[in-house]
Amino acid sequence: MRIAINGLDDERFGRPLQNIANLFFEESEVFLTGLTEADITADFQLSLTDSILVSAKLHTIKLEQAESSYKTELPLASEKEQFKEIKKCVSYVFVDVLQQLTGIVQKWGILTGIRPTKLLHKKLQEGKSQEEAHAELREGYMISDEKIALMQNIVERQLAAVPDLYSVKDEVSIYIGIPFCPTKCAYCTFPAYAINGRQGSVNSFLGGLHYEMREIGNWLKERNIKITTVYYGGGTPTSITAEEMDMLYEEMYTSFPDVENIREITVEAGRPDTITPEKLTVLKKWKIDRISVNPQSYIPETLKAIGRHHTVEETIEKFHLSREKGMNNINMDLIIGLPGEGLPEFNVTLNETEKLMPESLTVHTLSFKRASEMTRNKQKYKVAPREEVERMMEAAESWTASHGYAPYYLYRQKNILGNLENVGYSVPGQESIYNIMIMEEVQSIIGLGCGAASKFMEPETGKITHFANPKDPKTYNDNFESYTKQKIEILEQLFAKDKDLKRKMPS
Repeated sequence: MRIAINGLDDERFGRPLQNIANLFFEESEVFLTGLTEADITADFQLSLTDSILVSAKLHTIKLEQAESSYKTELPLASEKEQFKEIKKCVSYVFVDVLQQLTGIVQKWGILTGIRPTKLLHKKLQEGKSQEEAHAELREGYMISDEKIALMQNIVERQLAAVPDLYSVKDEVSIYIGIPFCPTKCAYCTFPAYAINGRQGSVNSFLGGLHYEMREIGNWLKERNIKITTVYYGGGTPTSITAEEMDMLYEEMYTSFPDVENIREITVEAGRPDTITPEKLTVLKKWKIDRISVNPQSYIPETLKAIGRHHTVEETIEKFHLSREKGMNNINMDLIIGLPGEGLPEFNVTLNETEKLMPESLTVHTLSFKRASEMTRNKQKYKVAPREEVERMMEAAESWTASHGYAPYYLYRQKNILGNLENVGYSVPGQESIYNIMIMEEVQSIIGLGCGAASKFMEPETGKITHFANPKDPKTYNDNFESYTKQKIEILEQLFAKDKDLKRKMPS
């Protein structure tokens, strides 16, 4: 679908308009200027006085037409903030005309970003009432009442789980990336390498990771900075041996400050084929009882198609083994819209989940990530249409509500089926604090290990600085000292600024 945009020459409109077009059409290209042969043409008019007025008339080669307009005040702010408001108005009008054209209603309105709930948190922190905040989401962003209610439920659960959510900026969380898996799944774009035959890489990688943990831990100790949560992800952190896990957690207790009072430590054991009695014993030894055991699906043919080499029976067996070994907070991931699956298959997965009843459940909607095997071979991996995917999400919402789970975090991704979302559910009191931290961006998260991304948050302004370790083990092994040094330099600047500001404030 080739879409010509006339009347908007600023290239900064290109990406948001392309993201919106992708919500409506599987394959689309947006051109701001110079396209004479287009499937759809949108003629925009933009007027700026003390207000912003945007209008658009859309027509297609089939002579279909639609038009819309939107007006709001031009804020007295910086040029950057003013353009942000202008972009929002343009997006509003573009979504409206495309909804008229296609009949597809976008329940998330103009939002294409990852973290919708962060927007609601911000409005409530500004002192707006719940009614005022909801009205702004509805009228300014076109978000449906259904999604606003979901956002509100999640915000309330987060504040119940972390009452000091708005003041944890003086603490940090730690993400530790283990870049190895038994095999690589077809939908995956995480830094993950098949572990078989790579023991040399594993040994070198773990040496670098231990170094990072010691250096960052020493820095935190010297400045008396608390750790809120620690999350071992990847890859699959339980791909390494029990002995390697034991040494890794010993390093954590030795290097990190006040580990006994860290609010939550999570280890993803997502691939059931990596879970052994010995590894579970190591986890219990170090007082770690929050893990993931991820079925993704309970349909054997699906698991084979996406490259998961465990069986349905193995998932169930390893879940019960984890329970027997003292894992008291187990998360399970399910994916909606996997190849070959519709509502009947997803209902089988929900029925099997009912027999296990993990403390938390993350329901993902399949996303066609650019670098994944599944995206490169879309003809091979046939997925359900939008309406079927929506029915599966509705089934998940109904099932979780009837079984005592409530939503506590969500995030969205580009190219996600049905423009839906990924939602984490839990029974009361078993929410993942780390998931709340990473989604709401209320503190710095320091990434250690291969492919680990750090997000450094300026404590006063909330500005985020990203820093990523290299994804492949060899590059990481060659340079881990340099990356550690760079992260410490960023931390020095952030926390030095914070202390300076506090010194200047009147008592």
